[in-house]
Amino acid sequence: MCLAIPSKIIRIDDLTATIDVDGVRREASLMLLEDVQVDDWVIVHAGFAIHKIDEKSAKETLDFLREAAELVDRLERDGR
Repeated sequence: MCLAIPSKIIRIDDLTATIDVDGVRREASLMLLEDVQVDDWVIVHAGFAIHKIDEKSAKETLDFLREAAELVDRLERDGR
């Protein structure tokens, strides 16, 4: 299963963006999007920015993903 992760664009060099997710920086292709700028939030899947989203939605999604990861960790620790 693959997830599309909300990421903040912190740098753009031609069609490549440097993105940040909780302090982890990666590169993503901007080939599939038009009119994105530094500080925009995008959904990234398989190394491609595929959709521009608003900051509130991005942060809500990241919070949900953190909560889900914490739940999985707890269940694994409890032997479930």
